[in-house]
Amino acid sequence: MLHRGQGTDGQGGGELTVPMAWLYAEYIADELLRSGDLMPPTSFEFRAGRDALALTVFLSDTEGELSGIRVITQLETWLSLTAYDQPWQDWVRDRMAELTERADAAGGPAPDLDLAAAAWRWLEETELLAPDLNAVPGGAGGEDEGPKVWTPAWQLGLPLGHLAISLF
Repeated sequence: MLHRGQGTDGQGGGELTVPMAWLYAEYIADELLRSGDLMPPTSFEFRAGRDALALTVFLSDTEGELSGIRVITQLETWLSLTAYDQPWQDWVRDRMAELTERADAAGGPAPDLDLAAAAWRWLEETELLAPDLNAVPGGAGGEDEGPKVWTPAWQLGLPLGHLAISLF
């Protein structure tokens, strides 16, 4: 999503505001998932993992300094944020609210935040059919044919993103 910016005199200057921070976070997430070769890149599970990981990367960048060098130093932070016992969903909501408040105060376009919000909405509102991890083992059907339940996309994407980070 590109936004027209304002000129220095407050008039529409016609410059395009490119969401580079979000695009870079999405690129990092995509590369981590592809290098782990965990899911086909065309699957909804891959998209869920990429979006969850991109949100983690984007929202953890508190200094606005996403860069290739910082990726290596951030892996531990991303691992801890995506760990099973962490309240990732609450953290995302809090960070999104904080960034939205800042953007509203600044009064300018926030294309990075708009794309992050769209990814978050998709992760929360989309459900994917997945194996029921709470099912009793040894039930009817083969190993791959166990019971399945509809699960929010973020609940599938988050562990996939965590695994991709740990394999990197």
